[in-house]
Amino acid sequence: MAHILHVASFFLFLTKLSFGQREVTIQKGPLFRAVGYPISIGCNVTGHQGPAEQHFQWSVYLPKAPTQEVQIVSTKDATFSYAVYAQRVRSRGIYVERVRGNSVFLHISELQPKDSGEYECHTPNTDERYYGNYSAKTRLIVIPDTLSATMSPQTLHKEEGESLELTCEASKATAQHTHLSVTWYLMQDGERNQTTKIISLSKDFVLNPGSSYTERFAAGDVQLSKLGVATFRLSIGRLQPSDQGQLFCEATEWIQDPDETWTLITRKRTAQTALRIQPTVRDFQVNISAESMFTAGKSLELVCLVVGSGRDPLLQGVWFFNGNEMARMDAGGVLDLKGDYRQRASQGQLQVSKLSPKAFSLKIFSAGPEDEGVYRCAVAEMARAQMGSWQVLQSKRSPDSHVHLRKPAARNVVLSTKNQQQAVWEGEALTLLCKADGAESPLSVEWWHLPQGQKQPELVAGMQQDGTVQLGASYKELNNQGSTRLEKMDWATFQLEISSTSTTDSGVYECRVSEGTRNQARGRSWTQKLAVTVKSLESSLWVKLMSRQPKVELAKTFGLSCIVEADYANLRVPLTVTWQFQPARSQVFHPLVRITHNGTIEWGGFLSQFQKKTKVLQSSFHSQLLIHDATEEEAGVYQCKVEVYVRNSLCTSGPVRASAISHSLMIAITLPESKLQVNSSSQVQEILINSNTNIECNILSRSTGDLQLAVIWYFSPSSTKATWLKILQMDKNNVVKYGDEFHTLRRKQKFYPEKVSQDLFQLHVLNMEDSDQGKYHCAVEEWLLSTNGTWLKLGEKKSGLTELKLRPPGSKVRVSKGYRTENATEHGEVAIHCSLESSGSSASLFSVMWYRNRENSGRKMVVHLRHDGLLEYGEEGLRRHPHCYRSSPTDFVLKLHRVEMEDAGLYWCRVTEWQLHGSPSKWVNQASDESQHMVLMVLPSEPTFPSRICSSTSLLYFLLVFPCILLILLPISLLCWYHKARKLSALSLKAQNEKALWVNLKGAGDWTTNRKEEEEEEEDN
Repeated sequence: MAHILHVASFFLFLTKLSFGQREVTIQKGPLFRAVGYPISIGCNVTGHQGPAEQHFQWSVYLPKAPTQEVQIVSTKDATFSYAVYAQRVRSRGIYVERVRGNSVFLHISELQPKDSGEYECHTPNTDERYYGNYSAKTRLIVIPDTLSATMSPQTLHKEEGESLELTCEASKATAQHTHLSVTWYLMQDGERNQTTKIISLSKDFVLNPGSSYTERFAAGDVQLSKLGVATFRLSIGRLQPSDQGQLFCEATEWIQDPDETWTLITRKRTAQTALRIQPTVRDFQVNISAESMFTAGKSLELVCLVVGSGRDPLLQGVWFFNGNEMARMDAGGVLDLKGDYRQRASQGQLQVSKLSPKAFSLKIFSAGPEDEGVYRCAVAEMARAQMGSWQVLQSKRSPDSHVHLRKPAARNVVLSTKNQQQAVWEGEALTLLCKADGAESPLSVEWWHLPQGQKQPELVAGMQQDGTVQLGASYKELNNQGSTRLEKMDWATFQLEISSTSTTDSGVYECRVSEGTRNQARGRSWTQKLAVTVKSLESSLWVKLMSRQPKVELAKTFGLSCIVEADYANLRVPLTVTWQFQPARSQVFHPLVRITHNGTIEWGGFLSQFQKKTKVLQSSFHSQLLIHDATEEEAGVYQCKVEVYVRNSLCTSGPVRASAISHSLMIAITLPESKLQVNSSSQVQEILINSNTNIECNILSRSTGDLQLAVIWYFSPSSTKATWLKILQMDKNNVVKYGDEFHTLRRKQKFYPEKVSQDLFQLHVLNMEDSDQGKYHCAVEEWLLSTNGTWLKLGEKKSGLTELKLRPPGSKVRVSKGYRTENATEHGEVAIHCSLESSGSSASLFSVMWYRNRENSGRKMVVHLRHDGLLEYGEEGLRRHPHCYRSSPTDFVLKLHRVEMEDAGLYWCRVTEWQLHGSPSKWVNQASDESQHMVLMVLPSEPTFPSRICSSTSLLYFLLVFPCILLILLPISLLCWYHKARKLSALSLKAQNEKALWVNLKGAGDWTTNRKEEEEEEEDN
């Protein structure tokens, strides 16, 4: 019990923890526990990384060395324990129980005085970095066990009905504030390990009786009183035999921990007192009550009555038939049936019960000739013996009761429906009544059905005289679902009920009633017929889908109504309604929600937020959806599908009897009309150079709802005809983003926005310069946050124009406006001049920016010569690296080297005057002026021989390829000449040798000369 309270308090403590960084928490102290008793201390870690299962290490800091850690036990290292605790850890006197991967308990089975100290729970690090706390401490104080509980052992002998008083002494001397509870127990004879709670006084001073003594406590027979400081008295009035056994009292001491939970710290039991109770014996008489005649098939009931005896005696009843025991019910209510009576009772034909403490009943529900005879009952008064068995105090028998069977008589039969209607709807119950008249007698019945379009009837069900029901072959399977039931309403009335009809149940029904007994041949029988029609549910079912708002404004609520109409609306049949949705630009319907016939609501997952914002209203023939906070994803086509079940389908999983689908209904989601209005009046401000100003953007009206505003500031310089430039944008989340032209640090420092109020925004312009002159305006956008988290733009309005002008300074820069045309030769150099009409003040410095404009490329900066002499190149300047310098106080020169044809175009300069102002001094733009556009024309240069070669592709290819061909042909030619020379040398040598041979053989004959000539001819050939 103490361990359970510890666990409960510890988990209550864990619910107060937060998540984030690693945090180790331990049960709050100080904890006071008594020596010799167990303790459980909980520890938990949260916010950790790494594995889900964390390790824990327990240590203690003893009072004699409060700074020295003594290791106790670890879940990670079996050798963690110091020697002083190692033996207790090995013997499981100290162990760690893991509750979850991040939660454990330290259990000490038997506390010792030396266990007092500060206990630390440490978790080794598994995180990527140290963040949080990794250990926690609590203090344990082991206090002496001062609880005592005493009672003198004795043996008491009492008679049933007498009273009993026992006292026990329970006291404590604990220094801490504790509470005491006292409980009295009874241990019955033979049950050494099982005790019964009599009554207790809880730690909160509340009396609680045991479950076996609740009624006697309410009647005032069981009481517990506190006499003085340490005496507790148990009083039991009117003792019962069940009170016999060993009685003792148990005292328990409780202390409240810092987490406000009460914990058991000590418990003591007293010695036992033996109680013996002598039951009281009382005389009584037994009578039997029964009718002398009974009708076959009717019920027969006999009652055995006890007259006399004491109040609420423990009685046992035995029934006899024709001298043989048929049933026995002992004093504890246990029934024992003999022979075939056990089978008849299992079939519901026989029942033996106890009507009151002094009355026993024997009831035969369908009596027959075999039940005719002599009945008798015997009753015995019992008492519980010491070992739990029953002891007979006295026994009596009733007189014999003779019961006889009545003879049968003649009768007629009438067949009708219960509601007098021969046409029912599919799924309705069909109840047929077959009633016989005449004298009461055992009857049997058979029900037959001739379906429409068939010639052979089918057996529906039959009932024998004893109530046995037999179903026809085709109705056995249906009976498993309880759809067909045959009942005997009285001796002459039989009811056939088909609880859930179908169209196949239409046709002619026939009732055949027979008279006779089970031991006789079948007697006379009577027949009656009736035609019944079952109408189909689907034949009159149709569905309509309606909405009052086919066009719904965003974030508003709209409703859809699915109305079911049928001729059988009064039947209140169960319906299943399925709402389907087809999104825009889709051909597939998706289920939104299904309201089943048994009341279950099944949500589809197609629209993620649909369930959270939809209310379902369902009645018998009407289903309605109320969809709040409409968004664009709800736009589309809706349908509702209705499935009709029979009424008993609420308890069974019956099939669908009819279904229909409504027409499609289109729902369009529109944005609400924006009511945004911005001040559109224009104004002109003249500002001194180097001064600050602000421009206002005033909201006159705005729409209601979850709306946010985005403000965009635009600027059009007065010095150019450029389009509007975006300065910055403060979006709906108040995040500021600068435009591409204003993304430098200097621009961001000059222009910054401020939201003065919900309806007023300002643009601050610092250190007004000549380049800041121009027109400004704001554009306000109204954004609506939909329920699905997306932002929708409702409208946009622009303010009026605010023009900023500089007040004329003391000096003004004037650049010569003369129109000039410069000619340059390709690959040559050209110098473009920009001249001032005057050199200006001696305190002034000048900067010049050169611009270029080509066809289809627009205005681009080439180079900027700053007032401090630094050069800044634009995109064009980085490519060409022109030279820019000041040739005289009034002349600025842009010099281009190696001019190309693509350098032709318009060039002009912008000169700005700078002066020192303020303290500390700062160079401030005083004024600026631009020159007229100067036209640069590039003339092609005279071609040279190398340039002509490079300009002719075919000639260039010839000069590159022809030497390569010559280099390949030259080795081939030399190789051929070499081979030809060797061949000619060999022929010449051969000819000389043959000529010498011919001179020596000149007289050898003509045939030699002829042969020589032929060989020479062959060689020549």
